[in-house]
Amino acid sequence: MIRSIAVMGTIATVHAVTSSSDRPPAGEDDVEARVEAALDWFRRIEACCTRFDPCSELMQLSAQIGAAVPVSAMLYEIVQFAIAVAEDSGGAFDPTIGRNMETRGFNREHRTGHVIRTPLAKADGVSYRDVALDPDARTVALRRPLILDLGAVAKGFAVDMAARELRPLANFAINAGGDLYLGGHNPAGAPWTVGIRHPRRDGALIASLRLSDTAVCTSGDYERTSANSTGHHILDPRTGTSPDSVASVTVVAPTTMAADALATAAFVLGPREGLELLARQGVEGLIVTPALERFETQGMASACVCGD
Repeated sequence: MIRSIAVMGTIATVHAVTSSSDRPPAGEDDVEARVEAALDWFRRIEACCTRFDPCSELMQLSAQIGAAVPVSAMLYEIVQFAIAVAEDSGGAFDPTIGRNMETRGFNREHRTGHVIRTPLAKADGVSYRDVALDPDARTVALRRPLILDLGAVAKGFAVDMAARELRPLANFAINAGGDLYLGGHNPAGAPWTVGIRHPRRDGALIASLRLSDTAVCTSGDYERTSANSTGHHILDPRTGTSPDSVASVTVVAPTTMAADALATAAFVLGPREGLELLARQGVEGLIVTPALERFETQGMASACVCGD
């Protein structure tokens, strides 16, 4: 069973394998209910975490500068994770880049096409250090005017929550614009095969992976270009510019939220520092430069079945 919806600026697809050699087929009604519940997580998380809707919980938080705002458990978990990655990457990943993304032209709502301009006083030099978390009270305080952009973690979190819904089915795949979680086996009873796009050759792969019960995400400089032609969508928050030492980063991790955020952070850090971050986090990764040099963690080679 395969279902897709347009959400979070991309297409989210769930593929549930309804029969396999190692387990009896699940009831059709149960499979359909779980697939719909999985897809509903994307809608719920988008409604909570989008910066394109002034009524979202995220944007309501952005309107309350200086106050410790009680937030939902879902928003708190996502923000807390984003800040943790920001701290470990020395700011190479930073969720406070929302205003910078807007000014660079990444401000068009995917459903309506409307351009979003947030009425917010300009504050230069904001960073993740301007976000204060209180885990006991479950509050978030923004010390300065800023917009949180949770795109690199919220979509991964949605994939993870969808995977939780599907786990009783054992065998399934979720793909949300290149953020994947692969459960169990494919319809042939083998591990899922994931192709890694060649960053400089349309329609070609630079490597393939065989994976089960894990997440994989790729960040590439080819994915989205700025509407005002100032670079691609991945920013170095420390400089406000698009990094040019990396063409793509693929990360394999236990959760999609971790794979997505760490792929972004490693892209910004560059090949050597990026590999150090991935090793420190205990995940696997492949970093490809514009010159097609490959840098990979030790465990990544065991998952690769072919290469350029």
